[in-house]
Amino acid sequence: MMKQTADVVVVGGGVMGCSILYNLASRGVTNTLLLERSVLGSGSTGRSQAIIRTHYSNPFTAAMAWESLQIYRDFQQRLGGPSGFVETGYFVMVGEDDREAMESNITLNRTVGIDTYLVSLEEAATIAPMLDVNGVTSVAYEPRSGYADPYAVTTTYARAARELGATVQMGTEALSVQVENGRVTGVVTNAGTVATDTVVVAAGPWAPPLLGPLGFDIPLEPVRHQVVQIQRPWDILPQHPAVADIATKASFRPDGDQFTLIGVGEDEIVDRDSFNPAVDLEPAAAAFERASRRMPALGQGYFRGGWAGLFTVTPDWHPVLDRVEGAEGAYCAVGFSGHGFKLAPMIGTVMSELVTEGEATSVDIKPLRASRFSEGDLVRSSYRYSVLA
Repeated sequence: MMKQTADVVVVGGGVMGCSILYNLASRGVTNTLLLERSVLGSGSTGRSQAIIRTHYSNPFTAAMAWESLQIYRDFQQRLGGPSGFVETGYFVMVGEDDREAMESNITLNRTVGIDTYLVSLEEAATIAPMLDVNGVTSVAYEPRSGYADPYAVTTTYARAARELGATVQMGTEALSVQVENGRVTGVVTNAGTVATDTVVVAAGPWAPPLLGPLGFDIPLEPVRHQVVQIQRPWDILPQHPAVADIATKASFRPDGDQFTLIGVGEDEIVDRDSFNPAVDLEPAAAAFERASRRMPALGQGYFRGGWAGLFTVTPDWHPVLDRVEGAEGAYCAVGFSGHGFKLAPMIGTVMSELVTEGEATSVDIKPLRASRFSEGDLVRSSYRYSVLA
């Protein structure tokens, strides 16, 4: 039976919602309810490529990524469950057009304490001899980055939150947020209404129907992103780092001892409820070819399938972490634009601070306010490749 009242209702059972729920509980807010329309991690989270990197173009996102990495690396001790984190190292490779942007990013990242640095092409070949640096001008390296298991992270957050007193309700869809006299009074679901004066919407592609009636008018576009799984030739390619190859627009990372995951692209706006969750063979083959140019031994592997998930994209490819203007007690953490999973631990932290203290204190999230779009103060990336923000 669903709770009838809660101090805070969190909508969305992906990694964002579960991280927020846990962080609220760790701050003593435990009369809470998380609503998930299906099962935990069944939306964008479960279809993430799940690369954990810290290379960002802005100090606030870089700081959140760096702090999140520390949490992922120490997840078992902090939360009592696995994150599936694997340290592989992470390379960013660019051509001449993006050389200055990379050098600027590395300088910025190092000012916030990130363990990252430029390496020469010769040094890159020594660190990762399986990579072909032909056509590359500059290389950045993060030795401590890697990837994690999105399902393990999400369910560990949910379990830890429940142990502190929070409630997780799956198979229950939030239909609307009730507002009276400019103040949140409840959340209407397909199982009844929950009385609350505080709601945090972290529902990914399914956030617009909840936020739109509250006056939130920022477009959140559901963009289909495909991931290809390749069986590696283990005898000649037993391991490799994660790579963002801006020079050829390739992104890949290992997946255990046998597989490699390749990101295909992120440029097709689709319907969130009826998109094709499989991969398209022609672009999948093209992505395999691009990754094999950068890592030639991969070309001797073979296609094992893949999947497609959704990015929820804002006009500047950066999230909105804010109150919902005109609906006191309503908050949103939406629009992560394909680079949210790596930030999720700190998203939970700053959103819990915003709800309980009135502002985020760990990281300044004012640049991610909703009003930046109407003010023309968009967050900028150094690169043309939008998802590498």
